Amino acid sequence: MFIYNRLIALEGAHNVRDLGGYRTAGGNSTRWRSILRGDALHDLSAADIEALLGHGLATVIDLRNAHEIAAQANPFVGHDRVRYHNTPVFSALAPVEMMAEASLSFDMGDRYCQAIDKCRPAIAEVLNIIAEAPEGAVLFHCSAGKDRTGVIAALLLANAGVDETTIIEDYALTATISGPLIARLRQRALDRGMSSTLIDIVLASEPRSMRQALDHIRLHYGSVPDYLRLLGVDEAQASRLKARLS
Repeated sequence: MFIYNRLIALEGAHNVRDLGGYRTAGGNSTRWRSILRGDALHDLSAADIEALLGHGLATVIDLRNAHEIAAQANPFVGHDRVRYHNTPVFSALAPVEMMAEASLSFDMGDRYCQAIDKCRPAIAEVLNIIAEAPEGAVLFHCSAGKDRTGVIAALLLANAGVDETTIIEDYALTATISGPLIARLRQRALDRGMSSTLIDIVLASEPRSMRQALDHIRLHYGSVPDYLRLLGVDEAQASRLKARLS
């Protein structure tokens, strides 16, 4: 049986990976090449784009804000084979903005909890786009592919029946597979004169940060399904989201 690689090797992006292959509560595994998560796509080569199309890419959801997009344009805007959507989710999760305001007491888990509380309309829109997307793979991404993208990925995996330990492991993969990306973001921040200690806090993918976010949902909303209902994601939409990973 052919086994997919989780990380999709590309020249111009370093954190595009698959949400497939994770065990679910029903004993099955999430479907490969259906939903992808990723970092910024502005440096994709023509070969990279063809590779993603070869994996069935049909929908791209850009979670970045207008300033980020103006600085690093998305190559799928106006693409004739891919539907492009821009739904900004919590601009305060953009790495540069976080570094600019961070202090030694800054905590990524707190920032994820704020996103869960304050960005419900945007999160609902992203989930609706995924639920209603046409056939083919969906790729949602931000700049580093770990914060805004990580929150959306956690909700999708939890809705599909993936356990919390696995969800946290998926989040933490950025630290182990995205060395070139993190190194580039770190150097860019250093060049701006930012503190190396604060940079390391913002660019970390500590498991406890996603654990805190999941605990926050459980404490304040009951469960991920309860949270999705509060967002306005009805049972039919939740089922479609699950089906995309089944």
